Amino acid sequence: MPVVAIVNRKGGSGKSTLATHLAAYLERRGTPVMLGDVDRQLSTQAWLARRNAKGRSAIVGWKVEPKNVVRPPAGIAHVVLDTPGGLRGFDLARVVIYADAIVMPVCNSAFDRESAAECYAELMTMPRVASGRCKVAAVGMRLDARTKAGETLRLWAQSHGIAYIGALRETQTYVRCIDQGLSVFDLPPSKAEADLAQWQPILEWLAPVFDPPRAASDAEAKRAPAAPLRPETPLRPQTSATAPRTQRPVTVTQREPLPVLVEATARPPTVAARIGRLIDALSIPRFLQRNP
Repeated sequence: MPVVAIVNRKGGSGKSTLATHLAAYLERRGTPVMLGDVDRQLSTQAWLARRNAKGRSAIVGWKVEPKNVVRPPAGIAHVVLDTPGGLRGFDLARVVIYADAIVMPVCNSAFDRESAAECYAELMTMPRVASGRCKVAAVGMRLDARTKAGETLRLWAQSHGIAYIGALRETQTYVRCIDQGLSVFDLPPSKAEADLAQWQPILEWLAPVFDPPRAASDAEAKRAPAAPLRPETPLRPQTSATAPRTQRPVTVTQREPLPVLVEATARPPTVAARIGRLIDALSIPRFLQRNP
């Protein structure tokens, strides 16, 4: 079950806007999605209540409690988590454990950039992020197209080694959508053409997370041409049918020590070996068994 978490320590950075829009996007394409709210303000749940009041939402709302983060309702295929500001330490690590991708909304101010850089530095100390099992990327929020804010954020992300996957402009369209429980994906394309274009690179970056089976099959298809390579075929000598028989004595001479090994193993089992066999014969619960 893919889990995407929206994380930024600074409040007012646009986390709820990103979370609600990603949930609406998944709903519009027919994917069973849960919009989980870890934030005590429950902003996304208020948006979902307004959406449900219009009788148009199939999004499952869920107030995530500390003890049931990994138990979403049955039938859910994707999870989008909206997290609170100030997330750090154990609370941040707990979100990372279950997330497949983390999106950090960042506004163009020194306070926002510094807060996001500190959060990213802490994320990189966690094994799932450092190993790439949980991807992290930044998205510019509320950027004025008449300024160089987008370029400033791009250079900032590059200097910190953060993937910068897009930016959303400052517009009243998002304000009106949130007030009505809608998203830009619910609007007619002619009325949200510019905004939908800005979402495209963000959705492309999230595509392997939203569709892991398809991404896995594509990766196997790319590796397929390397499989038929068999070095033993061109190296096989072109001899008569009796040639393999002449090579058998060589194989036998290499296995001469085998009788000694058999003789050694024929000794009576030790007490430790008997205890080991007894333990192996017992029925051990699956959750206590270790994988080889």
